[in-house]
Amino acid sequence: MSSSEPDVEPRAAAAPAERPRPGRMANVAKKVSWSGRDRDEEDEPPAAGEATPLLNGASPGAAGGPPHSRPITHSPFLRLGQLSSVDLDDDVRELETEATNQFPSEIPHNEKLLSLKYESLDYDNCENQLFLEEERRINHTAFRTVEIKRWVICAMIGILTGLVACFIDIVVEKLAGLKFRVVKDNIDKFTEKGGLSFSLLLWAILNSSVVMVGSVIVAFIEPVAAGSGIPQIKCYLNGVKVPHVVRLKTLLIKVCGVILSVVGGLAVGKEGPMIHSGAVIAAGISQGRSTSLKRDFKIFEYFRRDTEKRDFVSAGAAAGVSAAFGAPVGGVLFSLEEGASFWNQFLTWRIFFASMISTFTLNSILSFYHGNPWDLSSPGLINFGRFDSEKLGYTFQEIPIFIVMGVVGGILGAIFNAFNYWLTMFRIRYIHRPCLQVIEAMLVAAVTAAVGFVMIYCSSDCQPLQGDSVAYPLQLFCADGEYNSMATAFFNTPEKSVVSLFHNPPGSYNPMTLGMFTLMYFFLACWTYGLTVSAGVFIPSLLIGAAWGRLFGISLAYLTSGAVWADPGKYALMGAAAQLGGIVRMTLSLTVIMMEATGNVTYGFPIMLALMTAKIVGDYFVEGLYDMHIQLQSVPFLHWEAPVTSHSLTAREVMSAPVTCLRRIEKVGTVVDILSDTSSNHNGFPVVESSPDPTQVAGLRGLILRSQLIVLLKHKVFVERANLTLVHRRLKLKDFRDAYPRFPPIQSIHVSQDERECMMDLTEFMNPSPYTVPQEASLPRVFKLFRALGLRHLVVVDNHNEVVGLVTRKDLARYRLGKEGLEELSLAQT
Repeated sequence: MSSSEPDVEPRAAAAPAERPRPGRMANVAKKVSWSGRDRDEEDEPPAAGEATPLLNGASPGAAGGPPHSRPITHSPFLRLGQLSSVDLDDDVRELETEATNQFPSEIPHNEKLLSLKYESLDYDNCENQLFLEEERRINHTAFRTVEIKRWVICAMIGILTGLVACFIDIVVEKLAGLKFRVVKDNIDKFTEKGGLSFSLLLWAILNSSVVMVGSVIVAFIEPVAAGSGIPQIKCYLNGVKVPHVVRLKTLLIKVCGVILSVVGGLAVGKEGPMIHSGAVIAAGISQGRSTSLKRDFKIFEYFRRDTEKRDFVSAGAAAGVSAAFGAPVGGVLFSLEEGASFWNQFLTWRIFFASMISTFTLNSILSFYHGNPWDLSSPGLINFGRFDSEKLGYTFQEIPIFIVMGVVGGILGAIFNAFNYWLTMFRIRYIHRPCLQVIEAMLVAAVTAAVGFVMIYCSSDCQPLQGDSVAYPLQLFCADGEYNSMATAFFNTPEKSVVSLFHNPPGSYNPMTLGMFTLMYFFLACWTYGLTVSAGVFIPSLLIGAAWGRLFGISLAYLTSGAVWADPGKYALMGAAAQLGGIVRMTLSLTVIMMEATGNVTYGFPIMLALMTAKIVGDYFVEGLYDMHIQLQSVPFLHWEAPVTSHSLTAREVMSAPVTCLRRIEKVGTVVDILSDTSSNHNGFPVVESSPDPTQVAGLRGLILRSQLIVLLKHKVFVERANLTLVHRRLKLKDFRDAYPRFPPIQSIHVSQDERECMMDLTEFMNPSPYTVPQEASLPRVFKLFRALGLRHLVVVDNHNEVVGLVTRKDLARYRLGKEGLEELSLAQT
């Protein structure tokens, strides 16, 4: 097709059948996101979609207009198929500008949206000529060397993740201990003299001050470090590129933020963020350089691509779980169940190796730190302690009781998630300024301290003090030799509170104490999750469950006249498992994590029963917490299977069209114009055969990515028009790896007027065998191919091998099963 020809109307296959579609989105505004800000200059180019990620069926003109109402303009490249878009009209663009610059009091938010700002990872290798030549040059010894490097990287991931976990644990223990001692001394002093309001004020101010620092660094420096990071890592392992998620700056803010959150007394844990920290460490080590520090160590260059990086990130996430809970097998299963979309046996071994190294590193250093270097008694950040199966065994009669506890955990988990959902919606709409987010975090910290103080003050549950079983015993109004039982739950780090609920002997807690603590901590934890601080939800969930589980055990012992089997510690464990399962909805990995953390395989079956029951019951009402937050951020997350009622949809109806195609030998000016077109910032371009005959079918020859074209333009790999000879050196794969992952924007590349008239031969650089599907393929078939192979672009062709459309992640993610059957989400730049 000659570059001077107009954009002609394509042949019959190009116009998909019309179906009724939602109209234009009239009120789509920029909303708060994980990355919290627009991409900065050093980021990847702000590509809005990988192909044409726009909603099929809506026209660029008025809603419901004809599909080709756009004026036909002269275009040097081929456009095929039907135009489809959700157009943001002028008043919406003004609203977006206002949202960015002036922070409106309310940001409109529509749940039925998918965001165009999230891109996919290029998990599929581009097997172009450069790749094949490099593979042919590498001999058997070199391949063995690459494999050894993979094991070395996994070992380094494990060691560094363990060291980071040790640092967090030691600093939290020191700072929290200092805070609790200061407050305890103050309370002891004013209990005798009167004026305990000063103690309350001191506790609240200390909490708020520490949390303020933790919230400021997250809100103003790196918003993606907020929360546990597990939803973001789930998305990354699913194949979604979340901005800033595996940066060095994110790791530093995460580590500092989680220390300050826990020390600040919030209802949070430090275990969840370890998964994110491990993932960032893995991403950094595997690349052998830091783009943030602009340092290149010239090692591990072979692994500078999304395929390798994502595999190492899954190892980092597993190492994080292992360090948090001392559960290496649970870490591997977490990566498999919750994250990795693509798996193989060799990857399993490497991930298990990284997990083992991580927990061993943590165990060695913490055991040495605690003065028992040869004991190796600290395998994780939280150790549930030994559960003696001889004393705390279970019988067949108890199995129905465990199932009932699973039902309770599922219902309470669903209530927790529902409350947190509405709270998150409120935050998205109204608390979107960083200063408001910091104020909210300080308010929650002060309220948490006030609630804890009032509960301790009003409690009359005094227990005899036995040895050093209580870290910071508060006597308050109890007699000498006694301590306030409520203080062991509130006046402590959450991890120690969980262990005390598991192992304190029967009679250590009054039922009223446990009931009030469960109620108050439930609402505090629900309010806290989603604040702009680095914090996890694992430990608060376990603490809530352990409290009501222990209460359940006490009630059971009362009803059965103190039967030996009704030990409250055992039921605290089952309640903790049921509550955590009801909130996060993990089954396989969580069962193994709980078993490894308790060091007792005997409880595997009841824990599994409680978790499965909690998941089934919870799923009946609402989604799991992590999935809910992924959905609220409008991420195009692909689940394991396509919606069950989607067989009637075909690739022709799902695909994005029109498609911007390039010819095999294309003019440089044309390529620059396409890449500079901000209205269609595509990331993948099918390459069709160059032919001077416009009547000849432009058959598919390959696929080339935006990032590859940018590298070609940067190195000016042009062909003289006269004799088609190369005028510059041949590129190697190293040139593409050096530019990875932050490819320069097209605006930074200067192309002179003379160079615009040169030609580019894409044959050597394009992927000559892209995956394709016929336009009659059903949605489940397309979905299975796309997800199983980790694709970014799937080309739809007709019977003549002519490109009619392109399927991307957003095209598949926008179909989901709603309450009224199959529903289609709208796509917008949110």
